[in-house]
Amino acid sequence: GFAVCRKIRAESVVPMIFLNASETISESVAALDLGPVDYLPKPFSPRELIKKIDNLSLNSSFISDNEIKPPYVKKFGNLEIDFLRQDLSIAGEKIILTRTEFILLEVLFEKPGGVPSSEIFEAIWGYQPIREIELRMVNDSIARLRDKLEPDPRNPEIILTVGDLGYALGI
Repeated sequence: GFAVCRKIRAESVVPMIFLNASETISESVAALDLGPVDYLPKPFSPRELIKKIDNLSLNSSFISDNEIKPPYVKKFGNLEIDFLRQDLSIAGEKIILTRTEFILLEVLFEKPGGVPSSEIFEAIWGYQPIREIELRMVNDSIARLRDKLEPDPRNPEIILTVGDLGYALGI
């Protein structure tokens, strides 16, 4: 951790939170001397880490006045997705997604130009589809996600079908 922190700090002023298994004062001071903005001893609660990241993001000089959302929060129209917390809201209303639906949405955000159905399948189920029928699972997942996100799922504007390629966000 110390070596990694030194290397990052030598090349960048990006804000960091140093996570360490030691709880000694001397190690925490030594870690802070390397330049991270905060220090968190292990074990720690995920909620505590998320709060520190939120505070770091909101108080950072790296975030412009126009962008107060942490970098893991993405907006698309009135859709807002927090990839760290796995929360989704549309016009401020929270939408509950299954694990599969969340991964599917995350994959689409990562490649806004379009994602082949086979890549979506592999991201969700962890292996390349062997039979064409397996890709039907992607189509079914897209349909369920459209039902939750689209005002009119039969005329999608958020999740678009891209020819024979697969799917894309309507960005």
